[in-house]
Amino acid sequence: MKPHFLTPTLLLALSAWAVPAHAVGRLADVTVTDRNTGATLPLYYHRGDYWVAGQYGARYAIAVRNKLGERVLAVTAVDGVNVLSGETAAWDQTGYVFSPWQQYEVTGWRKSSSEVAAFEFSALGGSYAGRTGRPANVGVIGVALFRERPPEPVAQAPAYSSLGEREADAPANLRSAPSAPAAPAAAPPAAGKSAPADRISGGAEAPASASAEGFARRSQPSPLPAPKLGTGHGARESSVVSHTSFARLQSRPDEVIRIRYDSRENLVAAGVIRDPVARKPVPDPFPQSGNTSYVPDPPRY
Repeated sequence: MKPHFLTPTLLLALSAWAVPAHAVGRLADVTVTDRNTGATLPLYYHRGDYWVAGQYGARYAIAVRNKLGERVLAVTAVDGVNVLSGETAAWDQTGYVFSPWQQYEVTGWRKSSSEVAAFEFSALGGSYAGRTGRPANVGVIGVALFRERPPEPVAQAPAYSSLGEREADAPANLRSAPSAPAAPAAAPPAAGKSAPADRISGGAEAPASASAEGFARRSQPSPLPAPKLGTGHGARESSVVSHTSFARLQSRPDEVIRIRYDSRENLVAAGVIRDPVARKPVPDPFPQSGNTSYVPDPPRY
């Protein structure tokens, strides 16, 4: 049996928190915040992907707010690596469980139930994925969201303590016939179906091709003006969570959120951010046309 899922112990569902205007997600709002300034990084949509511009050396957090009145599981990955276990990310791995309407900031690589190593933007070679030999998916944040399977219904207690008492009290002509034998127990679920409630993995492993599609789409190599950003293994920080169990409604995520990132300079060069300052002026064939000429001031003494 795999380790239990982790759930934030800070119950923030009742605290006031303005939802950023550019959050991504249908089941949960997902944003990226700069922890050095406290600002929510703006999102840029370009060719089917959401992007944020990071700054080298800045600490950041993945902010998640559950939008449902039920628990959800958020399997979270950075640069193709599970932020809780350090495994190459897949959908059936451990994640954070959010209570109804709960919000929480994932601030780093989970080291224990009380500590994380902070997320910080770094050069690709200094990223955790790069240092552990997995640089192929550097530059992407992924959150796979699962809804919870409802509990099994509980049979209602009979109105009488036993069938014998109920039959004895009824008139003879209204007494029921002998009951039919009980139906055989249901067969165990077939392979690929939802796992039982005590199975903490929450579902079958997704195919490698689907996992790659869900968490990172490899970009074509192109010349960039600055080194590509990754996420480093920063300083240790206090971050307390507790363990819980979670039975997934289905083996595949109900929603997958992907946010890509790089430096602002690289995003401007790639056309993701349109920077008016960076635009080159368009030559004018008649530069003096339209300029009304009046008497100029004389030279100063």
